[in-house]
Amino acid sequence: MMKRLAATAAILLISFGFSANASAEFGISVEFSKDEIRIIEAWYRDNEKSDNAKSSKHHGRGKDLPPGIAKNLDKGKSLPPGIAKQYLPSGLIAELPAAPKGYERLILDGKVLLVEIATQVIHDVLMDAVN
Repeated sequence: MMKRLAATAAILLISFGFSANASAEFGISVEFSKDEIRIIEAWYRDNEKSDNAKSSKHHGRGKDLPPGIAKNLDKGKSLPPGIAKQYLPSGLIAELPAAPKGYERLILDGKVLLVEIATQVIHDVLMDAVN
């Protein structure tokens, strides 16, 4: 019986491609790793004075969001409909490992978000990475 259950689980993982989406289906949390957090924080700290980083930070913040929308940028909540997505600066993307399959990293209202592409649900938030 245990062998049959293990074989069934293996088939399910293979059929899901053991992607981040499959991880979410099995209740495994998809979050920023300690290395990703370190890289993101270091990149913004080290590039704070460069013109490129200033334009990226401003681009990432854009206009401040209305308070009701800004406070809803939290784990487990969906991105507000029609919100303009702001991607990480290319220099930072080059330093980071690839985002989990089916996920993207965004900047919104000074926060770095890990968002599931299919559902637009926020899976993790770095609050103070972008000043």
